[in-house]
Amino acid sequence: MSRKQILILLLVLLFASSALLSASVLKAGVAKVDITPPMGTKMWGYFDREAGASAILDPLFARVLVLEAGEERLALVTLDLGRTFGPRSLALLKEAVQKSTGIVHLLVVASHTHAGPVIQDEYAEETPAWERTALDRINSAISEAAKNAVDARLGVGYGSVYIGYNRRRVNPDGTVTMLWDNKTKLPTSPYDPTVSVLRVDTTAGKPLAILVNYACHAVIFGASNLRYSADFPGVVTRTLEKALDNQPLGFFLQGACGDINPYFATTPEEEDPVKHCQWTGELLGQEAARVASSIPTKGSPDSRLDINEELLSFKLRWNRARLRESVLKLIGPKAFENYAPSIQNDYQLPVTTLLINRQIAIMTVPGEPFVDFQVDWRNRCPVRDSFFLGYANGYFGYFPTIQAASEGGYGASDPVTWIEPGAGERMVDHAVVKVYELLGKLVDDPRE
Repeated sequence: MSRKQILILLLVLLFASSALLSASVLKAGVAKVDITPPMGTKMWGYFDREAGASAILDPLFARVLVLEAGEERLALVTLDLGRTFGPRSLALLKEAVQKSTGIVHLLVVASHTHAGPVIQDEYAEETPAWERTALDRINSAISEAAKNAVDARLGVGYGSVYIGYNRRRVNPDGTVTMLWDNKTKLPTSPYDPTVSVLRVDTTAGKPLAILVNYACHAVIFGASNLRYSADFPGVVTRTLEKALDNQPLGFFLQGACGDINPYFATTPEEEDPVKHCQWTGELLGQEAARVASSIPTKGSPDSRLDINEELLSFKLRWNRARLRESVLKLIGPKAFENYAPSIQNDYQLPVTTLLINRQIAIMTVPGEPFVDFQVDWRNRCPVRDSFFLGYANGYFGYFPTIQAASEGGYGASDPVTWIEPGAGERMVDHAVVKVYELLGKLVDDPRE
């Protein structure tokens, strides 16, 4: 071999070594912590429920998935709560997590159970003790998950199941009728039966986490219920974990369920809501387990997390004075202090777009989006696998489509919908653009 050939070989080996050293391995860690408040805490979800919690049907948990690739680290936290914590609490949690782990990206999502505690953006007095305790426990759980993170590989699969219906019926004359339950399982539309499943394995193939993304209000327990419960999402995770020999930690990721109810919504106590909750959660959990069991996972030679977090500006939809008057009329003065939105002329809404290994995209909305947005996102996202998360990193009420906002009905044209029409469309557009940018397909330089 000539000196020239030896030199070329050495250069090739050098570049190959550099590439191997720069390649990132995806790491993942999980943890779970009980955040159930004490008895007597006011319960969230129904304006006419004034009594506090009197029992625990099933504990409320926070589940944590930490992902790491190269310099980027993200903590995903799912909560068995009706909504996420307010801006101040989320900021304090993010500050504590960054201090304890160095993680700067925090994605907190709620399952939207109506059998959890009241949470407010701002409290008249200090933040409740149970919430401060929950934040401390979540921070510790994130630290645990980060500390125990191992090399991981991913896979995605899809199924389909019907556990609910669209609760808005647009009549031939253009009026809207709200269908608050549907025990006969009458088909309505639009509805998205898609069960999206993300499986996270160790490199040895052992399931570490199973994430289930589905759109349906967690409201099987009605206003007469005074027991804490994760509602059907809690049954989903338990069913899923049991089916996979209790190896992985199950996560439920609520989708765009703003206009979607379970068939047995708000079941009265005398009609056995526990039975209907079990049926609903097992049906979805079994389908998720079936899909998860068939997902092949694989590693990436150059794993990466691309994350975009932005605040989008929106206007108040209504006149401030008339909105306040309408809210008081709708829910009454006693519930006003627990449920009334912070009425402002302008709002900054957090929207996160996440791209994992340039193959899996996730977008978030801080409130209750209508199901059309989930379908639109999936159809337009430039990567094959996409997840849509509602109730993420904040709560700003309902986000109807522009058409639904013009038609009316609950969640479309009443006081629980206080952000301007078109907000949902803008957030989806924003996330689609960001995925193209993160893929390098949209750049900031003019080109032919």
